[in-house]
Amino acid sequence: MKTVIVCYPKCTTCKRAEAFLKSLGAQYVYRNIKEDRPSEEELREWHEKSGLPLKKLFNTSGMLYRELGLSTKLAEMDEDETFALLAADGMLVKRPVLLAGDKVIFGFRKSEWRDALKA
Repeated sequence: MKTVIVCYPKCTTCKRAEAFLKSLGAQYVYRNIKEDRPSEEELREWHEKSGLPLKKLFNTSGMLYRELGLSTKLAEMDEDETFALLAADGMLVKRPVLLAGDKVIFGFRKSEWRDALKA
């Protein structure tokens, strides 16, 4: 099973997630979300595999989210517009993202990550 962690290097939660993977001795590929942002196609696939509502894919605590006023604008956007926006800037995507086989987890929760890595 190929494991990928999609992160922003300056993000403290991403750093904690990576340290957690290292503590487990997990083999993984590190992907910088700012330099190698997810495509619309990838985001659609991740969304489907995650089982989350689309709005949960957004980094709601990020500066760009606030600057764009997305807390109110998202409700007016259709699915295509939403995926296009997420793909336009990796900083809008909730991170870290764990890709472990068929599992996709947005955000870092040790128990969920541990379970996903066991599969």
